Amino acid sequence: GGRPMANKLELTWYGKDEPIRVEPRLLIENTALSNTAADSETQNMLIHGDNLLALKALESKFAGQVKCIYIDPPYNTGSAFEHYDDNLEHSIWLNLMRPRLEILWNLLDDTVGSLWISIDDSEQAYMRVLCDELFGRHNFVAQIVWQKRYSRENRESIGDVHEYILVYAKDTVSFKEVRNLVPMTEEQAKVYKNPNNDPRGRWRPVPMTAQAGHATPDQFYEIKAPGGKIHTPPAGRCWSLSKKTFEELLSDGRIYFGKDNNSQPNKIRYLSEVPGVAPWTWWPSDEVGHTDSAKKEIMELFGKDNIFDTPKPEGLIQRIIHIATNPGDLVLDSFLGSGTTAAVAQKMGRRWIGVEMGNHAYTHCKVRMDKVIAGEDPGGITKAQNWQGGGGYRFYEVAPTLINKDPFDEYVINEDYDANMLAAAVALHEGFHYQPDGDLFWKQSVGNENSYLFVTTRHLNSPYLDSIKDTMEEDEYLIIACRSFDSGLDKAYDNITVKK
Repeated sequence: GGRPMANKLELTWYGKDEPIRVEPRLLIENTALSNTAADSETQNMLIHGDNLLALKALESKFAGQVKCIYIDPPYNTGSAFEHYDDNLEHSIWLNLMRPRLEILWNLLDDTVGSLWISIDDSEQAYMRVLCDELFGRHNFVAQIVWQKRYSRENRESIGDVHEYILVYAKDTVSFKEVRNLVPMTEEQAKVYKNPNNDPRGRWRPVPMTAQAGHATPDQFYEIKAPGGKIHTPPAGRCWSLSKKTFEELLSDGRIYFGKDNNSQPNKIRYLSEVPGVAPWTWWPSDEVGHTDSAKKEIMELFGKDNIFDTPKPEGLIQRIIHIATNPGDLVLDSFLGSGTTAAVAQKMGRRWIGVEMGNHAYTHCKVRMDKVIAGEDPGGITKAQNWQGGGGYRFYEVAPTLINKDPFDEYVINEDYDANMLAAAVALHEGFHYQPDGDLFWKQSVGNENSYLFVTTRHLNSPYLDSIKDTMEEDEYLIIACRSFDSGLDKAYDNITVKK
């Protein structure tokens, strides 16, 4: 049967209505691969495994905590290469993206979190409509154009020299208040000069008149130039400064009367006092790098044979992280690829979580981060950030499934799970937090409102249950999941539920 025509604007595709159920999994640290020597307290996470399972595993702990998420998902370009299964049909691609985007949105900080998505022309329109549907059009911030090539592209009828970065924010008003300005380029700064060798450095004159419409009386006054000429605001204009403010700036040497010392006064603005410029949507390659510079960065890290097809330059990710976060903030990338986002976050003093499903979690991400930490990666933004090395990360694997099917098609507990893993995994499934209590063994996992979960691989008998009941408070509630139990025990006490 087809879909009923819903009276709403939406993108439809094959499989959109099939619910995608994600089994909650544990993340298990592989301490042999973690790098904590320089920072034993590090909470940075490098995760190998399917990113939907990994995101689901992160969701309960990190919901609302990530300041900036950047993803560079596979684009449906049809030029399938080794590192990604990139040749996905549109519908499969949308089915892959939607559940991941939903969890990513939940992970963002509710007031100032922002999501940045790299995408090219083959999927940009679909991604934009999908995001509008998931996040609300009112949470769209901008679509940035990144100039990925600086030389002419002659193979196409019209050469493709740019990609996009879609930006959405949890709250666009709050995001605008906290987002950082971008440092000026030398091109933008060249209007600041220092012809008079001012010890305060380069400066430019700024006109000090404004429209008279909202003026107060103290914005109309005469100004006498050092050369003797009297200035009043032109018709329909007023001074932008009150008389008091003007006199303070004048005595501080911050008013300029032109080369002849007799022209209409200007405020002096020093380059050193300009905090930067508001970000805009055009990011040329000479400011943030291009595909060739990114490939060069990868070659220097991994050698000529390990070229990654679509790397992003560190400068591009640096600008995103700079605009969206401050030092100490948490950054996440669930399509980590060659590890660029983690490397840039580390060099910029941000905390980070990176997920990579492919083998290059080991061959690229880990190798790269170990070099960054050891101070053995001179490329990318190392010099710009004055990065000397340091920090660390913990390496995690997504746990295997808790429930397997045996040869007779019966569901059985995965035997790779030891007792602690089993308890933690069942807790995850039941919505509890695994945190064993030192004093009371049955307080193994904690829910809300004084509820607890206890998982045991033993058979439950009446004396054992009574001994637990004796240590419980009146208002405490316990679920026991066990291998088997004496008949009737599941009805023995109102505040203890027993199940297999």
